[in-house]
Amino acid sequence: MHREHTGRRRNDAARQDILDAAAALIADPGGQPVTVDAIAARAGVGKQTIYRWWPSKYAVMLDALLERARVDVVDEGDGTLLGDLTAFLVSSFAGAERPGGRAFLSTVAALAQTDPAARDLLQQFTSRRREALRTLLQRHGVAEPDLMVEQAYGVLWYRLLVSGTPLDRDSAERLAALLTLQADRRPSTVDQFDEGARN
Repeated sequence: MHREHTGRRRNDAARQDILDAAAALIADPGGQPVTVDAIAARAGVGKQTIYRWWPSKYAVMLDALLERARVDVVDEGDGTLLGDLTAFLVSSFAGAERPGGRAFLSTVAALAQTDPAARDLLQQFTSRRREALRTLLQRHGVAEPDLMVEQAYGVLWYRLLVSGTPLDRDSAERLAALLTLQADRRPSTVDQFDEGARN
């Protein structure tokens, strides 16, 4: 009788424990510093286990961020621009508002101001999320996807880091509606501007 090998299951469980431990430490800015020792202790593994898969604490932190994004963010809705954009923004906002979410992202952003490695970590994470949204917008033929990506994430990070305003479902839906209206009106606006410039 074939017996399933359990080594992979143990490795997968240990890897997830490490990512969960890193996420928990990042989300508690008033707690102990995020170090490989702290991650290992919280995950119940040896440091050598962490270094087997990641070269540094920042590599673990990046994977923890990407894991959260993979779980939290839905890239497709009903196939329309409004539906897909709404699904993306609602899930993005909800992910940031999950327990510990604001502290998690705020801590990484704060570290990035003084630590080049943390800055690189944040840039890698945000570039992947921006690219996901940019791909969604390009799929629907949006004329200026890069600017719209900056508008969408500008609202998220402003509320997260400056105003403290809730990142709730209603806000995400209204933002999606406004961006969709902007995208729908953009080609005619550009045409009118070009026509006026020629005259």
